[in-house]
Amino acid sequence: MTELFGWARALPRPHAILIVSAHWEQAPLAISSTAAHTTPVYDFGGFAPLYSRMRYDTPDATDLARRVLAALPDGETAHEHRDRGLDHGAWVPLKAMYPEADIPVLQLSLPGQDPDRLLALGARLRELRQEGVLVIGSGFMTHGLPFLREWRPDAAVPGWSAEFDGWAAEALARGDVAELAAFRDRAPGMPYAHPTVEHFTPLFVTLGAATDPAAPVTTTVEGYFMGLAKRSFQAA
Repeated sequence: MTELFGWARALPRPHAILIVSAHWEQAPLAISSTAAHTTPVYDFGGFAPLYSRMRYDTPDATDLARRVLAALPDGETAHEHRDRGLDHGAWVPLKAMYPEADIPVLQLSLPGQDPDRLLALGARLRELRQEGVLVIGSGFMTHGLPFLREWRPDAAVPGWSAEFDGWAAEALARGDVAELAAFRDRAPGMPYAHPTVEHFTPLFVTLGAATDPAAPVTTTVEGYFMGLAKRSFQAA
């Protein structure tokens, strides 16, 4: 949480935030409610009740939605779910990064898991970044929850988690988008690192939105939590 907060302080303050999360897969494309103070989605269980009472009451995002829809290819649109707030893959990190909740936020669904399609979607969003919109992909660099032996923050790092993280770090450092896109076949630690892939694929939306997707990125967060890699990066 401290690392996310510090990262946000080091960035220029965004005019608005567009976020894709591992926890909303839907095609055709969809967007969350544009209304201010929409109740978050509490898509988790087994935690203390206080977490299901937390709020993240952001301002109206109608203008951001208009800009997102205008960026999509001709003939393509995104349905607005007017009763759907941000899911925990969106509001939890944003609550750490921008705790005052005073920036308009819109969530965009993941329309599939094909890296090429997600890169193309990110490329359509690139112009929004030039207007001061922060584009975020929210997931986890490794997410092999079924294969964890310990559920402690300082648990030992499984080999499959370290190997996948090291592979991803090297590919990101040299801007090797093709290698990253072939992760199912080329990444060590698969499928243990990602028994399902939705926690990795938001990466491709953000790379697509970068000024140059093949340029090396800046690693902003690294290390492990419960043995899972929390590596995060910032693209120019």
